Amino acid sequence: MILFILDLAGTFIFALTGALKAVRHRLDWLGIMVLASITGVGGGVMRDVILGSTPPAAFHNEWYLVCSLAAGFLTIIFIPLMPLPRTLKVKHIIPIGDALGLGVFTFIGAAKGMNEGLGPVGILFTGVVTSCGGGIIRDVLVKEIPAVLRRDFYATASLLGSLLFFLLKTLDIQTWFVPVVVIFFTTALRLLAMKTHMSLPVPQRK
Repeated sequence: MILFILDLAGTFIFALTGALKAVRHRLDWLGIMVLASITGVGGGVMRDVILGSTPPAAFHNEWYLVCSLAAGFLTIIFIPLMPLPRTLKVKHIIPIGDALGLGVFTFIGAAKGMNEGLGPVGILFTGVVTSCGGGIIRDVLVKEIPAVLRRDFYATASLLGSLLFFLLKTLDIQTWFVPVVVIFFTTALRLLAMKTHMSLPVPQRK
């Protein structure tokens, strides 16, 4: 139950980042709702389609879509009413929740891959797709290079979190311990990367 609540919270936060990006790109109300929904459930939908698990979980349990649409609706209502300093504070809070959502979605995606009988590469892939897929679609729709591919150790944190999940399951660690460690590790790594501006090296051209 706690994991489900965290999953919904992560969906809401991810959707909120999509809605705020839509506002920055001056999209209309429909654009805000679409970007919020895509960001909130896009990764899970991509994962389920790849695994052949259809209809995707987001359509089996409509609370995920409800959370995404709620994030878009609240953005439409409250952003115009908020003074600029308050709006900037909200934008600083969002990445913290986003990091927690990254940890939760990484665990859920990796666990889904293992439940489907995938090998280590497949488990890592489903963990990263679940946590990063929505953000990639969001950025592509607004004609940006996806943020997860170019800064702040985002996809890399998810990849390492998925790898940790696989190692813990291979060692037959107790079930309750695995999600706690994976979520904490991935979230902490993401927050550390944000604070230190840690990223992978970029090849330098001569």
